[in-house]
Amino acid sequence: MTAVFVHGVPETAGVWDAVKHHLAGDVVTLKLPGFGTPLPAAFEPTKESYAEWLTGELASFDEPVHLVAHDWGALLALRVLASQPTNIASWVLDAGDLDDEFTWHDLAQVWISPGGGEDFMEGLLAMSVEDRAAMLTGAGVPETGTLDMAAGFDATMASSILSLYRSAVDIGAEWGPGIDQINGRGMLIEAENDPYGDPSKVRRLAQRTGARVATLPGCGHWWMLDDPAGAAAVFNDFWG
Repeated sequence: MTAVFVHGVPETAGVWDAVKHHLAGDVVTLKLPGFGTPLPAAFEPTKESYAEWLTGELASFDEPVHLVAHDWGALLALRVLASQPTNIASWVLDAGDLDDEFTWHDLAQVWISPGGGEDFMEGLLAMSVEDRAAMLTGAGVPETGTLDMAAGFDATMASSILSLYRSAVDIGAEWGPGIDQINGRGMLIEAENDPYGDPSKVRRLAQRTGARVATLPGCGHWWMLDDPAGAAAVFNDFWG
């Protein structure tokens, strides 16, 4: 059965490369429009557009698939799963619950702010790849992935990030109610050292969806880079 992986922000599909080496069978890594790939004509990089895009990508598979999604990919997957697609054999996400009290992390607040987001992105684009990599390391990205991630960042990604986050100021209130429609065989990843994660929200999402929770010890937000073999082992055990 095919496993379909969806990356997050500010990443490209290459974030899954190390995990893929530890998996047997067919693996497809989707590329969010504007993230290491051009934006399609007339595509507006908002949360609803990306959710519609992911819905179409998953519907293109004739056979059931295993869905694995990280960060923004996981948020988009929550939206898609709420519509109860029929060809998802299982799903694995590193998301927490969405509700009226959801608030974005500090960096996202900068991206959302008019002017502040543009200033941040202009500064990032002006950096060398090496300096951007150093900045990513400081943000918790393992050194094995910083250069590739830094090299993949460009003006298209920068503008896509700003548009996406500004469309999602009220994502908790707008997408949260749909979570109660999610069913099927699911698992939530809880990375032990994720500074952007909240164990209580992971557990609450598990209660709402009936998903099991898998804890990845010693891993941060980019757990697929921290311990690719361990992550793959968790997937294989769940799928098996």
